[in-house]
This record gives sequence, structure tokens and C-alpha cells, in this order.
Amino acid sequence: MKVVYLGHSAFLLEGSRRVLIDPWIEGNPQAPISLNECKGADVYVITHAHGDHGLEDAIKLAKRHGGVIVGIYEIANEAASKGVKETVGANIGGFFEVNGVRIALTTAVHSSPIGAPTGAVVELDGKRVYHAGDTGVFYDMKLIGELYSPDLALLPIGGHFVMGPLEAAKAIELLGVKKVIPMHYQTFPVLKGKPEELVNLLKEKGLDVEVIALRPGESYEL
Repeated sequence: MKVVYLGHSAFLLEGSRRVLIDPWIEGNPQAPISLNECKGADVYVITHAHGDHGLEDAIKLAKRHGGVIVGIYEIANEAASKGVKETVGANIGGFFEVNGVRIALTTAVHSSPIGAPTGAVVELDGKRVYHAGDTGVFYDMKLIGELYSPDLALLPIGGHFVMGPLEAAKAIELLGVKKVIPMHYQTFPVLKGKPEELVNLLKEKGLDVEVIALRPGESYEL
């Protein structure tokens, strides 16, 4: 599976299926492509309805290219009300399958103007990726690690609205994950956290974790 970073919290998982997670492209100062250049996806996973997480862009892409928008029940209803033909509304619980992709929505400690905020575990081609969404650290991340054993975690580190490096280091410890891609940092001045800070904090904890700091447009083979 190829994991492509599209800036901020937006990722493309590319294997036997294409999965876009929180595809905020229009207005994203870090986006390496325009919305017209995006080829869409088989599945769009939306963690919550804040404008910087791509619900509106996912709606445009799904109407243009097809694909299924997946998220908390109210987000799926919102997408359907705006003309998206295929949506799957779910809630925090167990795995369900959409277009050959297995997804489980998870708790996130945040807010959302529509429905509840979530994270998501996405299983594609035998690999599991945990996208935490926007969240602070919470102790039940330990359960996410125990239940789903993600091969890779995508974790916010910017601070202010989400975890900073200190909290992200604790999240990694709770998850027990060995590979992490930082996200949701340096997009705006208020998101001050840096990957180097996270690396140093993990060293202080004695944790052997690969921190993969991608620039927008770069990818990682999982």
C-alpha cells in the first residue's frame, strides 16, 4: 500500500483500492494538487465536519468521479442531502466493509459541527492504518492498539486544537505502534508542533518508533 500525504490531515491510501481520508484540498495551503487534479477514490473517509477535513471536497469529488463517502451517520446524511449517490453512515463500533475496504470508526476527543468526531482504522490489502482525526490524547487509545494492531498511525502533533508532540508521544506509547506519520502541524502559525520534537520525546521514553515526516506530495510504502 502506498500512503500519500496531501498536506494537513489529508491522505490517499493507494493499493487495490483508492481511499481518501479527510481530503481537504481547496483552500489547503499545503495541498500539493488542485481539486481538479485529484482523481477521486473508491472510498472517502471523513473523520469530522470541520472545514479543514474535506467533507465539501469529498462531496465534489464523489459527484464528479463516483465513490462512497463514509463517516459518522450524520455526516453521511449531509453528503447524501447534497447529491452524493453512495454514502455509508456508521458509528463508533466494529469493522464494516465498503467497496472492498474494511473500516472501523473510533473515538476522538474533539468537536464537530455535524455528528460526533471520530478517528478511523482502515484495512486495505492486509495492512491497517489508524487515522486519529483531530483529537487530544485519551487513555482508550490503548484499546485501539490492542483491538486493531495498526501497522501505521497518522497522528496530529500541531497542538492548540489537537495533540502536540508531548501528547502524541504518549498516544504512541498507548497504541504500541511502531510506525507513525505526523499530521495537522505547521499548516497555520498556531499549529506549532514539529516532528523533531516528537522524535526527541520518543527517545526520552525509550520507544523504538519510526517517525516518518512526509512533506506534502511525498509517499510511504507500507
